[in-house]
Amino acid sequence: MMGWAGFIAAFVAFFVSHRLPLRPAVRARLVGVLGRRGFTIAYSVLSLAVLAWLIVAAAQAPYVAIWSSAPWQAWVPLVAMAAVCLILCFGIARPNPLSFGGARNESFDPAHPGIVRWMRHPLLVGLALWAGAHLVPNGDLAHVILFGLFAGFAMLGMRIVDRRRQRALGAEHWASLRQQIALGPRIPHPESWSGVGIRLLLAALIYLVLLALHPVVLGVSPLP
Repeated sequence: MMGWAGFIAAFVAFFVSHRLPLRPAVRARLVGVLGRRGFTIAYSVLSLAVLAWLIVAAAQAPYVAIWSSAPWQAWVPLVAMAAVCLILCFGIARPNPLSFGGARNESFDPAHPGIVRWMRHPLLVGLALWAGAHLVPNGDLAHVILFGLFAGFAMLGMRIVDRRRQRALGAEHWASLRQQIALGPRIPHPESWSGVGIRLLLAALIYLVLLALHPVVLGVSPLP
């Protein structure tokens, strides 16, 4: 039971740490003390720390098999994580007024939407893909709960963020942006090929680092 108790405690801590600091009154107070950049850094570190605790707690929970493992299953996250790294690197720190995780949203050009042409919420798509891919080779109860809830959280989060951004931008402007993006070319011309190259290299580097750290941090090799 201690294994399940630790898993439940980690889940509670994860949801509290993600909900409480983002409440308007709490966030305003923390930003006042830490500054906007300091709050972002502190929140990111806290989120990663609690996520690591949650993953470790899932591994330590009693093993209850839901489906059996097979050699081919290891290929699913191995391939999917390459896509996740690309999605994150092309979605973070670029203009995207339709979601979160962007930067310089006031400079967003619907004629050059980048990855937003294919997905409004790159970070949540990456989270859903990460969770869904890791669900396949982890067929025990604790990991099914862990990755299943993360995938569901990401899918639900897309609808929640849509509503929030629609309120923030105004329904008419939000709909207009979506329409302009949808009418553009399916493969949009990038504003900077050098920027594309940098993000590709960064995605490859992150992927290799994850491959190297996975057995060190989690004790399990991601390779088949």
